[in-house]
Amino acid sequence: MKLTSLVYLDPALQATAQQWASRFALPCVDGSSVAMAKPKFLQRFLVDQCAGEAEAFVLVLGDEGLALHAVGPDSVSIRADFHGPTVTYRRKQGGGKGQMIAKAVGLRSGVSPRVLDATAGLGSDAFVLSSLGCQVTLLERVPVVRALLEDGLVQARIFGAAQDPGLLEVLDRMALVEADSLNYLREISELERPDVVYLDPMFPVRTKSAMVKKEMRVFHSLVGTDSDADGLLEAALSCARYRVVVKRPRIAPALVGPPPSHVLEGKSNRYDVYTLEKLPDGLNAIARSHR
Repeated sequence: MKLTSLVYLDPALQATAQQWASRFALPCVDGSSVAMAKPKFLQRFLVDQCAGEAEAFVLVLGDEGLALHAVGPDSVSIRADFHGPTVTYRRKQGGGKGQMIAKAVGLRSGVSPRVLDATAGLGSDAFVLSSLGCQVTLLERVPVVRALLEDGLVQARIFGAAQDPGLLEVLDRMALVEADSLNYLREISELERPDVVYLDPMFPVRTKSAMVKKEMRVFHSLVGTDSDADGLLEAALSCARYRVVVKRPRIAPALVGPPPSHVLEGKSNRYDVYTLEKLPDGLNAIARSHR
């Protein structure tokens, strides 16, 4: 699917829209005439920007920030959300360090590892780990997904400054880095090595499965599969100080390489944990980040 244009829905956003459009060498289109129209009219306007493409992507900049709209059979809007009701509820009421992802990276009382999320996607797992006290570095190599991440962090910071100071503390523990994950893992300095490397490589979608959500199908068409995921595991094992965690669909095979030290399995996903050294007590990400 092709990225065809950037549409802005408010004339006040024109300058910002032109900056985004220039980054991706896209036409910048004024969509303010349909900003308040019914969704079907907005969708029709977006279809008109797709130059005859049966399936395409359009970036849309509105009051809530930057979103990616898929135009075609799977019409859906995707954005990086760090301050909406769902993520806020999970941050405040989501089970804390009892969550499976927290156990996978080794979070416990007195232990807050520094995590490198080498396949950040839309940042949902990184945000959960940061909300639990981890300092998280996010890597995302797909430029348009990285743009969604970048804007999502900006929008969340604006919201936090106005309404939710606790959110700002979480965002301060997140750092988005523009880099190819494999190169970053192989070239990282000894001083910058993370305690934990977290991987969530894209897995081929089973197109006949009703369990695959529309959003995930669209995201796969944008990102593709991580054909170098096995290489990522090898590089991660050489980079991490204490462990590597790989998130996988529950029935998916493990990545090529050594077997995981242990596995945490849920209803639809599992975490393959590769332990290198025991996480020491009193491991505090924030204190070490300011040395």
